[in-house]
Amino acid sequence: MADLFDHIPSLDLHQFTQGSPEQQKRFVEDLGDAFHRIGFVAIKNHGLTDELTEQLYSVVKEFFALPAEAKQKNTLPELHGQRGYTSKGKEHAKGRTTADLKEFYQIGQFVDDNDPVKEEYPDNIWPEEVPEMHAIAKETYQTLEAAGKQLLRAIALYLNLDESYFDPHVNNGNSIIRAIHYYPIENPDEVPDDAVRAAEHGDINLITLLMGASAEGLQVLRRDGAWIPITALPDQIIVNVGDMLARLTNDTLKSTIHRVVNPPRELLGTPRYSIPFFMHPWAEMDLTCLPSCVSEDRPKKYKDMTAGQFLEERLREIGLKQ
Repeated sequence: MADLFDHIPSLDLHQFTQGSPEQQKRFVEDLGDAFHRIGFVAIKNHGLTDELTEQLYSVVKEFFALPAEAKQKNTLPELHGQRGYTSKGKEHAKGRTTADLKEFYQIGQFVDDNDPVKEEYPDNIWPEEVPEMHAIAKETYQTLEAAGKQLLRAIALYLNLDESYFDPHVNNGNSIIRAIHYYPIENPDEVPDDAVRAAEHGDINLITLLMGASAEGLQVLRRDGAWIPITALPDQIIVNVGDMLARLTNDTLKSTIHRVVNPPRELLGTPRYSIPFFMHPWAEMDLTCLPSCVSEDRPKKYKDMTAGQFLEERLREIGLKQ
């Protein structure tokens, strides 16, 4: 089978943004094919510099090294983890009750114009102990958002939609940077036997752009049931389809199940850091399956729902909202 992969394709975003018409067409075809068969791809020339990546990881590590009381000051329970700090033991994968072995910090949209959508978003929370986080996170967020918009333009073309189809839905969209700390386990006997860093799951959003993680552990579920390790070269980011895009395309583009496994027992005391950018649209975006993705051979799989309704549903399923 063509999708029994042992690695994910690598593509150059410059082929789409700066290439000839032939290169752009090839990029669209290759990206769409990878998202149709596998749901994951590695992208270079995404705009994110090594220096900025290192700076963000540095401030993230500085925050997670703070005492628990200092971190907890950056939690607003009424935001259900959508801004600021979420402590250990709060989130679990859909269908599970055992919490993942992680804590995280979420940063949302920066609305710099007069867009009224700003009133719909809670303000970001900035830890006073790490004042440099604001500027570094904002630059990273907007760099990854720009790359994501270009990737969505290529996806629109692959789906035979207008290239700008996603533009109004993601301009000042509800996207999130999530800085994750898979904390060290000093005593493995004190955690549940089935506890893992991130249990198998599909992402909620349209697409996810993942900056290089600090250690191995990411695995993708292949169609034959095999778990395949995913790594990226230093100049690449990993991009995958989320559940919202899978719903919109009636699974023409696949939101592939993935997980972050625990290291060997002797390395459980070693932390792991990861910073994905979850690209979300406005809450009002209609995720009803595109007519072009529904046929007699491919009947409609999903009920009609907006992005906001789907997000609300999933936040309850993963334990962040009651």
